[in-house]
Amino acid sequence: MADPSTYRPAVGSIPESPGVYRFRDPNGRVIYVGKAKNLRQRLNSYFADVAGLHPRTRQMVTTASSVEWTVVGTEVEALQLEYNWIKEFDPRFNVRYRDDKSYPSLAVTVNEEFPRLQVMRGPKKKGVRYFGPYAHAWAIRETLDTLTRVFPARTCSNGVFKRAGQIGRPCLLGYIGKCAAPCVERVGAEEHRQIVDDFCDFMAGRTDSMIKRLEREMAEAAEAMEYERAARLRDDLGALKRAMEKQAVVLGDGTDADVVAFAQDELEAAVQVFHVRGGRVRGQRGWVIDKVEEVSTGQLVEQFLLQVYGGVDEQTGVGEAGEAVPREVLVPELPEDADVYVELLEELRGGRVSLRVPQRGDKRSLMETVERNAKEAFARHRVKRASDLTARSLALSELQEALELPDAPLRIECIDISHVQGTNVVASMVVFEDGLAKKSDYRRFAVANGTDDTAAMAEVVRRRFARHLKDEADRRDEQGVAAEEGRPRRFAYPPNLLVVDGGAPQVAAAARSLDELGIVDVAVCGLAKRMEEVWLPGDSDPVILPRTSEALYLLQRVRDEAHRFAITYHRQKRSTSMLVSLLDDVPGLGEARRKALMKQFGSLKRLRAATVEELMTVPGIGRRTAEAVQTAVAEPSGTPDGGEPDETVLAPQGPAEQGAPRAGSGEAAEIGRVAS
Repeated sequence: MADPSTYRPAVGSIPESPGVYRFRDPNGRVIYVGKAKNLRQRLNSYFADVAGLHPRTRQMVTTASSVEWTVVGTEVEALQLEYNWIKEFDPRFNVRYRDDKSYPSLAVTVNEEFPRLQVMRGPKKKGVRYFGPYAHAWAIRETLDTLTRVFPARTCSNGVFKRAGQIGRPCLLGYIGKCAAPCVERVGAEEHRQIVDDFCDFMAGRTDSMIKRLEREMAEAAEAMEYERAARLRDDLGALKRAMEKQAVVLGDGTDADVVAFAQDELEAAVQVFHVRGGRVRGQRGWVIDKVEEVSTGQLVEQFLLQVYGGVDEQTGVGEAGEAVPREVLVPELPEDADVYVELLEELRGGRVSLRVPQRGDKRSLMETVERNAKEAFARHRVKRASDLTARSLALSELQEALELPDAPLRIECIDISHVQGTNVVASMVVFEDGLAKKSDYRRFAVANGTDDTAAMAEVVRRRFARHLKDEADRRDEQGVAAEEGRPRRFAYPPNLLVVDGGAPQVAAAARSLDELGIVDVAVCGLAKRMEEVWLPGDSDPVILPRTSEALYLLQRVRDEAHRFAITYHRQKRSTSMLVSLLDDVPGLGEARRKALMKQFGSLKRLRAATVEELMTVPGIGRRTAEAVQTAVAEPSGTPDGGEPDETVLAPQGPAEQGAPRAGSGEAAEIGRVAS
């Protein structure tokens, strides 16, 4: 634990100008970013009596080993730089807006030729327009079921859409009039996009003009004695009105506003937002945030405005958190520099923005409703968080005591090897920080020289920590880009504890690799699956943890996650190898054409389903070669399933170390794995 006085800047060296500062840990990682109107006054507050600091602030300054700052011209520039640095470095101690639950949104993929309406969760993507979020996914599906009668845009997946085009027959929705069936060219791309644009206009609150247009068209159809068309328009009008009735009018003046409220204690705060568009509540969202410092409600509002609306895309007008800046933001308390934040919001929106505290009337009543929601959400979170945090803290403490570690293992890495009789050897490395998985740091390895578990384990540990030593040397080089910009490297941060999946042989192999590299500050242990024994280097007997131990439960979760990750990568390589072997004997098909086939079709199942004409669309594939490929990959008769995961992505092998794959392959079965 560092003493803040050891890295305190010299008296008088800190300017009194506005700027942004960042604290770094001994590894050079940025752990906190902040802004200040007066840098000297703000930074000096961190080096006061440590005992008098906020608990999280005290933890931050004792974890850090240095502080640096950048002077800017205005407070708006400071806000923008602070946001950019938080986004770039993802500092551990900064406020992070994490959802207290995963709220679904109604998404429109406007970046596709034939946009799709769908339920979507998770991070916002570019080229996708979002409505909501909604409290429940069924509410979105209910809305879609009502509105696709009026706006028959496609809702099917890309696979269903493509398959319908291949067979020339639409799905059920196309037959019952709830999809315009662009898959079979009943409507063209332009006509379908117009349907989607009308849908987006309706969802965005431009309902009055649409209702009037339908009423006018219905009257014209009746006057022209087109009674069937008039009846259809009447039913469409009724469907739109039913959809509108489900969205309660909360502001009679048709205001576009976000209403924000907080519930908090000394360490955390819950945030609730109601998104009101056209006077109706279009969506609701909530976050729970950690308070790094003792902050007022006004300062929480500052952080909310910066993180939720910051980084607005110029084309879409949507911020990093997926929210567009509305005309009005209603908050429980104004920040200290309200004018600066209004200026920033107006710059992001490209128009006037009102930031104020509602005092009376409908807006004040709505604010009270949002506050009640925030209090309820915070109460639910505290009950859940108390049990989770207690269990994680207990697990780390038990692990420290059982393995006789100098400190609690706040960062744990686990390596697992997967292969079939020495072939297609791969390894996974998963990372847990503070007892929680950190998937952005997961890595996977293709092992070239390891012929068994121990040799492969030694190679992977050697490669992982050799890379760490190289990154550490780069960081120490003052002329290096990494030291200048502070960007985190892949393997820059060593773990407190390295866990290997296996017993004494695997642990000995890992420890041997660390000794060869001269690394002495990383503890090693192994978890043997058969009896769940914990093995330490050089010990002839294992450590036996109680079956009810939180430490054992944490090790099991880490080991099982590493195994799942390794199996996913191993299946991908096996499927690729199988396809390559099937295509080896096809005359005229070299390595380049093989890779082109894998890139275009992506999986053995889709390659088997492809027609000769589709195969001929691959560059260099003629009819004769396409027919030979089709014959080579055809499924043997009498074999209902080849036993391989046909839907596994068939990406050609890349570099040995790769980032974490996309989620979706959650199998943890022991298919084809040699037990440790």
